[in-house]
Amino acid sequence: MCRTLVPTGNGAGGCGPKEKRHHHATGPPRTLQPSDRLVTAASGPGQIQPAGATAVLVLDDGSIYWGHGAGAAGTKVGEVCFNTSMTGYQEVLTDPSYAGQIITFTFPHIGNVGANPEDLEATTAAARGCIFRADITTPSNYRAAQHLDAWLKANDMIAVTGVDTRRLTRRIRDKGPPNGVICHAPSGKFDLAALLAQAKAWPGLDGMDLAKDVSCRQTYDWTETQWKKGAGFGELKQPRFHVVAIDYGAKRNILRSLAEVGCKVTVVPATATTEDVLRHNPDGVFLSNGPGDPAATGVYAVPVIRDLINTGKPVFGICLGHQMLALAVGAKTYKLPMGHRGANQPVKDLETGKVEITSQNHGFAVERASLPKNAVETHKSLFDGIVEGFRVADKPVFSVQYHPEASPGPQDSHYLFERFAALMATRKSK
Repeated sequence: MCRTLVPTGNGAGGCGPKEKRHHHATGPPRTLQPSDRLVTAASGPGQIQPAGATAVLVLDDGSIYWGHGAGAAGTKVGEVCFNTSMTGYQEVLTDPSYAGQIITFTFPHIGNVGANPEDLEATTAAARGCIFRADITTPSNYRAAQHLDAWLKANDMIAVTGVDTRRLTRRIRDKGPPNGVICHAPSGKFDLAALLAQAKAWPGLDGMDLAKDVSCRQTYDWTETQWKKGAGFGELKQPRFHVVAIDYGAKRNILRSLAEVGCKVTVVPATATTEDVLRHNPDGVFLSNGPGDPAATGVYAVPVIRDLINTGKPVFGICLGHQMLALAVGAKTYKLPMGHRGANQPVKDLETGKVEITSQNHGFAVERASLPKNAVETHKSLFDGIVEGFRVADKPVFSVQYHPEASPGPQDSHYLFERFAALMATRKSK
């Protein structure tokens, strides 16, 4: 029987918790077991810790979510968000766009696919930590090379299991993503006051440039194509185009998707200058996804993007690249109340009328009213109506807010890579 401890007072007066039972429950309270849902309290650091808790999430409003520790031991601070994907957790955890964030997975069973070296979106995991409803599931997939718990430990990532993720998700949905501290202490000893102070002191993602932290440090070439069952990843032998990708936190499967349509990709750091990009004489320029506030990264990136637009070369942006492309044409961005994170987000193509189910991961968006007249909105969210894509009417330039590379997620939007290739083919033929 699952029982949930709830505080009876404000915690500061030393009031202990009562056990909330079903009406037919009898007998004294029992020690919480690994399969139990542990305490969720909003009374602050004065609350009594439940037996069996080895990890805790402390939010900057004083809310405390107890659980069992998994993965690495330690403490990390970040913005707490949620992701609604039912699978692809390894791709999510290694997406550089999650830098600075602690991810709550709304799907309760995480770990059944295990972990493998092929599903990484970056060399190192970018997320600060993760929160699960149930204990990590034993792998039961033919591609599994490692238990997820062992993979988390190897990547120095903290996890908390046994949390009431529905309640936490509702809190994020209703009040916005809080700053929080995730702590795994196998000893079960916690300084809640210190953790709360750390959560309150963290500045948050607004105004934070994180692209520099996750970008490559040196230029490199990419020719690996997408994974296929029985064959693994392929290799581009005869490229049709040469694309320079500016790495603000690029996912590997985006680079593979570009290679899949015939693009040899030269990846340059986020801080690359106009000269750094153009010296490769590319057929087109790609602006990658990435973490943080686009206005902060845009301080050094937007002037370069403006120069590249003016060359007349095709430009394609995804996620953070979309937001900074909007800044470059004169629009504004803003922070969303809770962000879009999941592999089931409906988007309408305003030019064809088709609806795509898309994969998304972003906390900022483009302000529609700020788009200039020559920026034509092409895609719109059917969840909350935000701008999901636009094109520049008099230039071969376009972008989308979502992730057409589908890692994880549906492949409804892969045509966008073909569109980029078509723009480059048209320009080369002139």
